Amino acid sequence: MAVGIRGIRGPRPAGPGTPPTPGPAGQAGTSGQAGSAAHTGTAGQAGAEDPEPEPSSGAAYGSGSASASDSASDSASDSGSRSGSGSGSRSRSGSARPPLLRELLLVTALFLVYKFGRLFANGHETRAFRNADRVWDAERALHLPGEGTIQQLLLHGEPLIRAANTYYAAVHFPATIAFLAWLYWRRPAHYLWSRRVLALVTGAALALHLLLPLAPPRMLAASGLVDTARVYGPSVYGATPETDSMANQFAAMPSLHFGWALMVAIGLIAATRSRWRVLWLLHPLLTLLVIVGTANHYWFDALAAAVLLGLALLAVRAPGRSTAPPPVPRPLGAAPLPVGALR
Repeated sequence: MAVGIRGIRGPRPAGPGTPPTPGPAGQAGTSGQAGSAAHTGTAGQAGAEDPEPEPSSGAAYGSGSASASDSASDSASDSGSRSGSGSGSRSRSGSARPPLLRELLLVTALFLVYKFGRLFANGHETRAFRNADRVWDAERALHLPGEGTIQQLLLHGEPLIRAANTYYAAVHFPATIAFLAWLYWRRPAHYLWSRRVLALVTGAALALHLLLPLAPPRMLAASGLVDTARVYGPSVYGATPETDSMANQFAAMPSLHFGWALMVAIGLIAATRSRWRVLWLLHPLLTLLVIVGTANHYWFDALAAAVLLGLALLAVRAPGRSTAPPPVPRPLGAAPLPVGALR
């Protein structure tokens, strides 16, 4: 029999004097059709192959339901994607962007805290110079390369030292803002992660600026270094550090110039997939050479910033990729699975 060749257990047609054997519960309609066909045939035709049974009304109804449900889900997903693209709240990768106005206010508040919060540390000049002597002696005790070695490399030509001063004055804020703006538009999940890390690092740095005022090496007579910004320009600080109303010049440790630059590089490496993305590390490396060569920071200032950044990266959960396999679509018109088949 045809059903026997397929390996499916089906109803046995009735022979002379033998009642038909019913099939499984799910094939009730097929068993009835096969039994009626057997009763209408002759005894000699009972041993011949039965024609392939027609699909039952239950199977046809199930196929129609599956097609209808698939069509409904497709239309629902289409309408959902249209609504998502129309609202503009999702990036190309599908991650939801936070409200732009709220983020602008948060970033502006972070900038103001960074800019004016450091002013509370003014008035501790004596302690700042005492701490500077201790940092300088500790670096010499550890045999770290002198900051003067890097400065001598920059002082070989006036255009080079002016370029270093310009990099220190003009790249710090614009590079960080451009980094956050690009992440907001293209990688919203990485934007939230980076913004939280930067906020933690900045808050911790401001606390250290208050607890540990530190004069930069350009003010330390024992260092023998040149204040390159004042001599060659351009400079972002006032001529008299004690009365500077725009910035706290006694907040050398940690160096937010280096901490922010390192986070920019780490964030771009994590958010991009180019084989050359490791070259973003040139930004913090160049920043390190500039802040040391212009005598604005010690080596320890960059080390403290790197430690704070590492702690912030441990505290803030980085965005990850979903590891769940995608659902396997069922073809249209496929019969539904029997109840309990997946148990």
